[in-house]
Amino acid sequence: MAYKKKKIEEGNRMIDLSIGSPDQAPPAFVMEEMARNAADPRQYGYTISGIGPFYEAAARYYEQFGVKLDPEHEIIQLAGSQDGIIHLPLVFCNPGDIILVPDPGYTAYESGVKLAEAVPYPMPLLEENGFMPDLSKIPEEIAKKAKMMMLNFPGNPIPVLAEKKFFEEAVRFAKQYDLVVVHDFAYCELVFNGKKPISFLSVDGAKDVGVEFNSLSKSFNLAGARIGFLAGNREVIRLFAQMKSHMDYGIFEPVQRAAAAALANGKEFARHNAALYEKRRDLFVSGLSRIGWEIRPSDATMFLWAKIPEGKKSLAFTYELMDKAGVVVTPGNAFGPHGEGYVRIALVQDEERLMEAVRRIEKSGVHLPQKAGLL
Repeated sequence: MAYKKKKIEEGNRMIDLSIGSPDQAPPAFVMEEMARNAADPRQYGYTISGIGPFYEAAARYYEQFGVKLDPEHEIIQLAGSQDGIIHLPLVFCNPGDIILVPDPGYTAYESGVKLAEAVPYPMPLLEENGFMPDLSKIPEEIAKKAKMMMLNFPGNPIPVLAEKKFFEEAVRFAKQYDLVVVHDFAYCELVFNGKKPISFLSVDGAKDVGVEFNSLSKSFNLAGARIGFLAGNREVIRLFAQMKSHMDYGIFEPVQRAAAAALANGKEFARHNAALYEKRRDLFVSGLSRIGWEIRPSDATMFLWAKIPEGKKSLAFTYELMDKAGVVVTPGNAFGPHGEGYVRIALVQDEERLMEAVRRIEKSGVHLPQKAGLL
């Protein structure tokens, strides 16, 4: 954000809670695996479509979700899930085709739609619906023209979880209208309150109609390493692999081997990582409540979705927080028109900095909402 950069250049000490970039290191054993392999001169050639140990580790990893995957035909490696999210529409959409997207939704969905010259049709995520898409409200003429549906649970920017019955409804909808369901599962390890994430692929019939993105960026703090994968319907994987073969030569082998180690042996780390964010969530939500900003604790992810004062625009409120409190958040309307009236807060600072943010907001005189923003 240019305004944030300007404030910093002016000498202001900003607390940045805007971008979902992990502030913690990957597991030590993962970094050691990467360093050990990076010292091997044999690992500096093309990997083309990826190495077997990575695919096998990804398939075994998915067994925890009750999903059986063929490592050779039902998984494709990606340079982070965003790589796939942006490029997948190119495989299935011609200019003018319709893609159903959540609103508000992760900004990469819109980028992928635009790159394919497709047309987004928003599925509003409204508070009165528990921030879930209402598939019954999609007009039949739109559904018949749609080629893809994008879903994201646990969600970004809205950190909610889907129930199995919603995914079952999505499968029925996809079969009725002959479209591909694309589920973004990047935050599957950051789930709180003893709840369990549900993989879309675990639902009966899901692999007939859809695929699921997964990423090591947030689960194992490997955001800069850029590695993830797409899994599910083998025809979708085959077609996407065909396109990818013209685009790149695979990910650096030491990164792949480190990622395979994380998938195979990182469960305990993932539990501790989720607990860290849950503790930050509790501390920050409690602190904001004390000063009058009520936010219901999220069930997952590193984000909070917070309602702002009535009559205030998201962007104006974001600027006010920067100017008066030196705290940076993301305006909700950056994720789509239905994000207006909210801001997204990323819990990517340690507990001391989060409490400093609370103190700054308290002293700033920023007008806070009168009622809770519920999830």
